[in-house]
Amino acid sequence: MTNEQGWHEFIQLCLSAKNEKALSTLLELFLTAEEKDAVSTRCLIIKALLKQELPQRQMADELHVSIAKITRGSNELKRIAPDLKKFLVKNLVD
Repeated sequence: MTNEQGWHEFIQLCLSAKNEKALSTLLELFLTAEEKDAVSTRCLIIKALLKQELPQRQMADELHVSIAKITRGSNELKRIAPDLKKFLVKNLVD
């Protein structure tokens, strides 16, 4: 089995979780505390970038991350499909 197949199985497993508590429990099993922190930080970075309320340096200061992490998030947002961006705005910002 390849990592790509493992990733697909993991995604399917997450989709089968019936509610937030079940998904949270599942993710607790698979992610270390550091990995959860990294995902949480990435989510906050993407949310702040989508809001477009602050300069990137201020985002970095407020989120206690490097400007490089903000820049990476910004670059990734430039590459995503418009439908995904709409989904993110609807679910993170609105």
